[in-house]
Amino acid sequence: MLMDQPQAAETAIAPPDADEAARRALGYNAVARLAGADCRRFSAVSEYLRACGLAAPEILAADYHRGWLVLEDLGDALFSDVLAEGGPEEDLYKAAVEILARLHRAKAPDNLAPGLPLFAYDEIALIAETDLMLEWFFPLALGRKASEAEYREHRALWRKALDAIAGSERVFVHRDYHAQNLLWLPEREGVMRVGLIDFQDAVAGSRAYDLISLTEDARRDVSPELGEIAARHYLASMRNQDTPLDEAQFRAEMAVMAAQRNTKIVGIFARLYARDGKRRYLSYLPRVWGYLERDLRHPLLADLGAWYDRLIPAARRTLPELESA
Repeated sequence: MLMDQPQAAETAIAPPDADEAARRALGYNAVARLAGADCRRFSAVSEYLRACGLAAPEILAADYHRGWLVLEDLGDALFSDVLAEGGPEEDLYKAAVEILARLHRAKAPDNLAPGLPLFAYDEIALIAETDLMLEWFFPLALGRKASEAEYREHRALWRKALDAIAGSERVFVHRDYHAQNLLWLPEREGVMRVGLIDFQDAVAGSRAYDLISLTEDARRDVSPELGEIAARHYLASMRNQDTPLDEAQFRAEMAVMAAQRNTKIVGIFARLYARDGKRRYLSYLPRVWGYLERDLRHPLLADLGAWYDRLIPAARRTLPELESA
């Protein structure tokens, strides 16, 4: 498998200790800690995952200057396709959860390779992602841009929510851990049954983030019952490897990270439609709003939920364009 990612100026990433102004000067990728087209990060993350005993593709050849890699072929049995064909849903989700427990046995590494730090998924990045809701969904839903006062209110509410879960140990976060980025390899054993791809934007962040990415999947319905099975299996897996978590604290972290991720996704899907003309992403918005509305019921997020209800009432969350999408 050839992975071609030509280098571009917008791949610049600020140093780990850069402040918000320095990151903003380099563009959104630096603010949000995205790898862009830097295939060295994909290669370094793959090596890290393989060192953890996981099924990431081996790098067979690389030319970082030209921006290409030759990868081991892990096949094409994406979880999403296996599940669509009637595959064992609970078995696949439990297997995916066991990968996360393996990754969360220890704190995140400082560096993926010499000169390639694993960046922190910090408040600057998380708040910048929630800004996407105001920047892109507001104009579609309300017919106007969000005001500066609304941005300030929104950011303050998000900082309050994120501060409530601050202090947890940072672990490796894949960042896009869902059924279209996981491959089912049933001929293998244990954690090697799950192939991992699309991990170049990995960061150091919350244990809850990838579990939420898996169980509140923007592109396929995941029932609350299956989400609960996955959460319980994760907590049990952590106990079984002698790294137990405080369940109440972890579930609070799940709620905040779920709401943050789904807020971001609403903004991204609105952008894909409005800027890039990709109409199919409108059809995902009702599902993502459904997840977000459920997430916002957590007591830690009551103020945010009230803010969304006031600014974007339910009738504005289903865009008129959906009817013809």
